[in-house]
Amino acid sequence: MSATIDMSLPGADLIRQGLDDLGAGSETAEALLVSIGAPRLQTLGIPVADPIDSPEHRLYKLLAKERGSAGHSAYNALVRRLVSFERAAACGS
Repeated sequence: MSATIDMSLPGADLIRQGLDDLGAGSETAEALLVSIGAPRLQTLGIPVADPIDSPEHRLYKLLAKERGSAGHSAYNALVRRLVSFERAAACGS
């Protein structure tokens, strides 16, 4: 079960899905993204249980497998959405 998240924040859908996926033990792009952001998310009051080790490398590898040469762009776009969420959540705190 994920923490209460303001779904009006940019990227909130990814964060909620990532928390749910982590809770279910699934290694998805969203779970890896939340694992990347775990330290900052926890500082913002969003508990992240059992983040995945080496999430940056694993996310990149997953996206490269799924999207080929477009994996790099997809990785950067996901990380930008994570940062947008973190910044918006920090402003709302």
